[in-house]
Amino acid sequence: MSEHRANVQWKRSGEFRAAGAPGVDPEQAFVVSLSACHMLWFLHLACRAGFVVDAYQDDALGTPDKTWMSRVTLRPRVTYSGKTLTEEEHQALHHKAHERCFIANSVKTEILLEPAIA
Repeated sequence: MSEHRANVQWKRSGEFRAAGAPGVDPEQAFVVSLSACHMLWFLHLACRAGFVVDAYQDDALGTPDKTWMSRVTLRPRVTYSGKTLTEEEHQALHHKAHERCFIANSVKTEILLEPAIA
């Protein structure tokens, strides 16, 4: 069974990239959309909570079953500056972002989160 990888990156300097391998297929686009939706909600929530995010990178992985994308694993790595946050606050921001992601709430795909502070 194939895997569909996508890399989503954002930097406070304004840089944004969302990429898969050359020739993005619909499955990769699906993985990118879940990753980007989660990232945008996360950045919004972190900003509202007073945290400064310098960089966000997600090496997401989609794992299909026979006829559908059964699992997507998001692996966001976040770099902060300024106000220090705890691991619990970091995890809570990701949990809230996941709850608010319209795309994640619209699919039956299992979405796993493996966040880390870079």
